[in-house]
Amino acid sequence: MADYKPRGGESPVPPTADAQRLRHDIDSGRTGDKIPAWDPAAAPLGTDDEAAGTRPTGGVRPPPATHPPGHERGNEVGPAHGLGVAVASTLAVAVVVLAVVILAT
Repeated sequence: MADYKPRGGESPVPPTADAQRLRHDIDSGRTGDKIPAWDPAAAPLGTDDEAAGTRPTGGVRPPPATHPPGHERGNEVGPAHGLGVAVASTLAVAVVVLAVVILAT
């Protein structure tokens, strides 16, 4: 396997830099296909390329995700999400209180 040598004014880039950036974008929700969360992987992105001895070409990244009208990106979860949790927990408490009152009589 030949060593990587930058051409002209190029600066050397680690072979997995694009894969690391892409994984960070996915984990942070920027690609729009998941909510922001750390996602452990059995084989991190770029592992196959590295094992094969090929380096990804610079700037190889998928196009930005498009979002249908009315859908939010994963990192743009608004206050409506918190409201649903509050309503559900309030309803659960009310059911428990009602059950205790019924059983006590």
